This record gives sequence, structure tokens and C-alpha cells, in this order.
Amino acid sequence: MSEPFDRLVAVMTRLRGNSGCSWDREQTHESLKPHLIEEAYEVLEAIESTDATSLCEELGDLLFQVLFHAQIAKDEGHFDIEAILETITEKMIRRHPHVFSEAVTERKVEAGLSQNSEDPSLRSETVLMRWEEIKAQEPGKKDRVSALQGVPKSLPALLRAHQVQARAARVGFDWKESTPIVAKIEEELGELKEAVDMNVRERVESELGDLLFSVVNYGRFLKINSEDALRGTITRFTRRFEEMEAAVKKTGQRLDALSLHEMDLLWEKAKSNEKA
Repeated sequence: MSEPFDRLVAVMTRLRGNSGCSWDREQTHESLKPHLIEEAYEVLEAIESTDATSLCEELGDLLFQVLFHAQIAKDEGHFDIEAILETITEKMIRRHPHVFSEAVTERKVEAGLSQNSEDPSLRSETVLMRWEEIKAQEPGKKDRVSALQGVPKSLPALLRAHQVQARAARVGFDWKESTPIVAKIEEELGELKEAVDMNVRERVESELGDLLFSVVNYGRFLKINSEDALRGTITRFTRRFEEMEAAVKKTGQRLDALSLHEMDLLWEKAKSNEKA
């Protein structure tokens, strides 16, 4: 391993050592769960901000979480960071036979391609299909009784919905065109309105969930991740709302003292400023 990586591993080892940090020594896989999730989302935020410096820092924080869990596992006698690296390296080689197998090398030689050339017969769609086939044959996955097994229940709901629908689509349970998906959304919206009229909270919640699930499915059909789409909308809403607040503050007023009509005018101005 490289010197910077070895140095970071040494830092983690010392933090968890007898003369290290009491907080770090007290942590467990369970206690670090929220920190791991937080760091992962901070990486996403850095990516969306297109700030390379921030992304570099946040990826480091996420890597440190991996090392933290590796050190805890090592202290408990389970595995260490080298085992993690070996496992992921072997997995990537195994799942990319179109890159690493000897047959690929021979085929390229026969076709007169250099070793760095892309095999034109292996497009992304084919690669993904082979990835799933190889993955399905790996230990612990061959005995799965459902195509939906393996989708983490801890995923954000929109992302989990997308993944579940994608898994179902792989075995043919999917719409062939967008028209019936839009019709399904309209149907679910109608059922939600009926549930609201009935004023039965459990039914309203259920129908709202059905509507959201159908909207996610439409996004998936359009090759749009609903989680990303909603995050983008929230970012735009936040930016426009903060601009409204700043505009009102300059006048010496408070936003909650304005009428809804006045707020709407400020909102439209914030939207037009973005387009400009």
C-alpha cells in the first residue's frame, strides 16, 4: 500500500490503541452508523456542488469511516483493512471477465485491437447483464428466493423504490411504454383524492405511497433517479426561499408579515433571477 494510506491506517490504529482517544475506543459498528450515513451524504453534496476541493475532503472523511470499521473488526478478531481490499479487488476482477479474462486478450489479438482498446461487442447493457449473472452465482446469493432480495431496507425510500422496480424489471415485470405508467399515476392520484374525501388517515397514507411509487417508476422509465431529481428540487427551493428572505430583510420587514400574494411575487422574482 502507498505511504499516505499506510499513514492513515497507522493514525486509526493509534486512535483505537490503549494510549489513543477514549471516544474512538468506545465506538462500535452500531454507534458509527449515523456517522457513515452522514459522511456519505456529504460526499453527495460535494459532488452536486462541483467543488473538487470539497469532494476531496469529503471522500477522505468517508474513507476514514471505512478504516474505522476495519479497525473495529480487527480489534474483534474478524478481519482487517487488507482483507477488505483483497475482497473488493477479487470481486471486481470476477465481475469484469470482459476486461480481465485471458479470452478477452485472445479475442482482441484476433481482431487486431490493442489491449487498451474497447471491445465493440461489449456495450454497457451487455456488461450490466453479465454483472448481474455473475453476481447471482456468488456465495450467499445463489439461494435467494426472490429477485428483490439484496435491496437494502435502510436505503432512502425513493432510492429503494427505484431499486426494487429495477430488480422487478430484470425479470420482465415492467411497462413497455410510458403511456400506461402515466395512466397509473392518474389512477393513483384519483384514489388518493377519494381517500382524502373519506378522511381515513391510514388509507390516505397508503394511497399517497402508491402515488409516489408510481411517480418513481415513471422517472425510472425516463432514466431519471427520483432521489436525485427531488434533491435537485429541494436545492432550488432552498436557494429561492433564501433569496426571498434576503430581499425582505433588506426592506426591514419580516417574511411572515407578508401576504401570500406578496410572497408569490418575491418567489417569481427569485425564479426569474435564476433564469437570468
